[in-house]
Amino acid sequence: MKYLIVGLGNIGPEYACTRHNIGFMIADELVKQQEGTFTNTRLAYYAEIGFKGRKLHVIKPTTYMNLSGKAVNYYMQELRIPLENVLVIVDDLALPLGKLRLKLQGSSAGHNGLKSIEGLCGGQGYPRLRFGISDNFPKGRQVDYVLAPFDKDELPELPGLIDKSTELIKSFVTVGPAKTMTAFNQ
Repeated sequence: MKYLIVGLGNIGPEYACTRHNIGFMIADELVKQQEGTFTNTRLAYYAEIGFKGRKLHVIKPTTYMNLSGKAVNYYMQELRIPLENVLVIVDDLALPLGKLRLKLQGSSAGHNGLKSIEGLCGGQGYPRLRFGISDNFPKGRQVDYVLAPFDKDELPELPGLIDKSTELIKSFVTVGPAKTMTAFNQ
């Protein structure tokens, strides 16, 4: 079995530790745990790792968030990975900080990265790991909020939340989405 794991984010040091880049951070940790490394290839940073007999192709699109679908579509076609074996890791304003929600399909909920994937990869029927970043921002300041670093009081929690996210991904590829949702969706 092979899977495409997609961490969403924006490239560049100015975005490195921002809320919008939690997908990149989780992808980095997953690859590090399996002693893999990323290489800069076509449309993405790419790593190939193994976990319990599964092959995981992990990408961090270099297309910027709003064009993520280009990279996802390219790797789906290139690696011949069906949509149900694509797992997209994305930040979610509608969830409290660190709350994880695995969904097998759904709308983009206004998220431009997910909109791009929907438009280029065949609709809304792909799994996604939604990582809660909360919605603690004044009206009209959403963009500033998601592109800002995590607050100092949030930082100590982050490593544990990222580890929990990697455990969810490993569960998804080994025991499947139904058991993973039961175990991780609270």
